[in-house]
Amino acid sequence: MLYLQDIGTYFLMIVEMFRKPTKWSVMKQLILKDIDDLIIGSLGIVAFISFFVGGVVTIQTALNIDNPLIPRYLVGFATRQSIVLEFAPTFMSIIMAGKVGSFITSSIGTMRVTEQIDALEVMGINSLNYLVFPKYIALMLYPFVISISMFLGILGGMAACVFGGFSSPDDYLIGIQTDFTPFHVTYAFIKTFVFAFLLATIPSFHGYYMKGGALEVGKASTTSFVWTSVFIILLNYLLTQMLLS
Repeated sequence: MLYLQDIGTYFLMIVEMFRKPTKWSVMKQLILKDIDDLIIGSLGIVAFISFFVGGVVTIQTALNIDNPLIPRYLVGFATRQSIVLEFAPTFMSIIMAGKVGSFITSSIGTMRVTEQIDALEVMGINSLNYLVFPKYIALMLYPFVISISMFLGILGGMAACVFGGFSSPDDYLIGIQTDFTPFHVTYAFIKTFVFAFLLATIPSFHGYYMKGGALEVGKASTTSFVWTSVFIILLNYLLTQMLLS
């Protein structure tokens, strides 16, 4: 019953988030700040992980294709498919649930502990719109982060091919272009928009409705990461079944 109540509260939070909007002059500043914190602040770790994981995927693929009858361009093909379909949209989102999600939960949870949210309510401000809506709008730019992840993952794979001697750059580029299906990119971005919504709302829910003191802020951050990851994986399965079947 407790989980059903939490789910109901979560949906009520989403509805309330769009009601009684904060005036635009204030909201604009909040959105820009959240874009800086959540999107621009994440580019470094996304670039670093994507480049080297792309290289690892390429090396593992090349080492498992040791039959001389198998064309070497399949290394680039397999790397592209792995990064575009799963690594960039799904696994980067789980990593972002740890970075972005924990930041959102701890920042809102700290405001709850220090009674800043109560102060907003006393002033007649819709605290959910004020705190959660800018994060939701900022994370609508999340596909931009994932597109960088895709590009750098494939680039890292090419670097691994060239410097590791697993295949030539020409073979790798042919593999990237072989049997390319544009809908796969569309599918990845559809997933990304859904995951962005989860990244904005689930951590906000755990931060906004937490109870206790500073110790509970840390616990809420951990809980939000776990539940965000769980829902990302579940929706990844459902979206894949619906869009690619």
